[in-house]
Amino acid sequence: MVGGDGYRENPKKNANKKNKKKRGGAKRRMTVEQTVAHKSVSEWVFLGSSAAASSVTGPDNDFAVVQTKVLEKLVFDLHSHSICSDGFLSPSKLVERAHQNGVKVLSLTDHDTMSGIPEAMEAARKFGIKIIPGVEISTIFSPRVESGMEEPVHILAYYSSCGPSKLEELEKFLANIREGRFLRAENMVSKLNKLKLPLKIEHVAKIAGNGVAPGRVHVARAMVEAGHVENLKQAFARYLYDGGPAYSTGSEPDAEEAVQLIRETRGVAVLAHPWALKDPVAIIRRLKEAGLHGIEVYRSDGKLAAYSDLADAYGLVKLGGSDFHGRGGHSESNLGSVSLPVLAVHEFLKLARPIWCSAIKEILENYLKDPSEANLELIVKFGRNGVTKGVSPLGCGNELIKQCLSLWLTNEERQNAEFEAIKSTLSHVSINQGGLEAPTRSE
Repeated sequence: MVGGDGYRENPKKNANKKNKKKRGGAKRRMTVEQTVAHKSVSEWVFLGSSAAASSVTGPDNDFAVVQTKVLEKLVFDLHSHSICSDGFLSPSKLVERAHQNGVKVLSLTDHDTMSGIPEAMEAARKFGIKIIPGVEISTIFSPRVESGMEEPVHILAYYSSCGPSKLEELEKFLANIREGRFLRAENMVSKLNKLKLPLKIEHVAKIAGNGVAPGRVHVARAMVEAGHVENLKQAFARYLYDGGPAYSTGSEPDAEEAVQLIRETRGVAVLAHPWALKDPVAIIRRLKEAGLHGIEVYRSDGKLAAYSDLADAYGLVKLGGSDFHGRGGHSESNLGSVSLPVLAVHEFLKLARPIWCSAIKEILENYLKDPSEANLELIVKFGRNGVTKGVSPLGCGNELIKQCLSLWLTNEERQNAEFEAIKSTLSHVSINQGGLEAPTRSE
């Protein structure tokens, strides 16, 4: 939730407080820095809406959203899961729940897959929410000293609304991890059987769903259904915790390799839940060397000072999210329950926007080299939902791309010389349903 830094109170409410000391429950006025940050974040959230034109100055932007008025408090949730990995809600139901909780910007960060992003973006248009395409990548950190032990590390990747610049490369990388998750699930089931807790991998796969790589939560749900444990918490506490009697690793890549790939595909790399790590300092140091951009610092119970200090020490942006799965119960943080200060969000966007612009530029340049329908589909895979209905992604590709640009980029970004050159070249390129058609030049 953006705005934790303090907002101006209602003048009428303040009328009776003029003589009171500025302490206790009274809210502080925003500093100049906070005011500037709040305006910038608000412009980013509401650009493209009619409210933006009248309330905050700014053009269309990355993810156009329909909004009737500009709110002071903007709720961000940058860590959530759906049934496409180990969550309990479909992407559309997740977005609906986020809307009910007042979330305005949501990142779907399923484990090792981005398959739920298109559905989430479609639902987000209906509810007036922005989606930041994301993924939580499962990795392994290997210490350089012999006495150290490997431990699982999760890296969050945040992308522009048109996705990674090298989607096929990232998809192959994630597919290898998902294949390892199937083997991992089989190993966990095997260990449980040896512990006299009979379970079948087919049962786990059925719970996970068609095409979904099973994770620990799916094994835990199978254990509950088989009567071996009372609930998911008990399954993890007794058997499935890191290093537990039924725990198993998959074929996760090195954490540094994942960070480097996120950077190469023009994403923002953020270390997830560092408080769960055994040696966070060593991991953060190594990952910073590999190009890590930030770490999670904020949770539903507030900012963790130790990790905030680490972020400051290593020059990393500070983020956070609910890590919502939809399991229910009092132990899970709800969507929108993390209060992100406006200054933290502002720093994140200052870092992310140039990276995302680079991704958009690279994707469009690849299309110009080969203006085929296949490459056009890559452009609109995640971001077609904001374009005008009736504009076909086939046969009207250049018009569709121009509409996408108006949704993805601010006026200032679109007027950049490189994007101006791309738009100019687009006017001389055409495609047909059979694939590439020779570029045309207007005389």
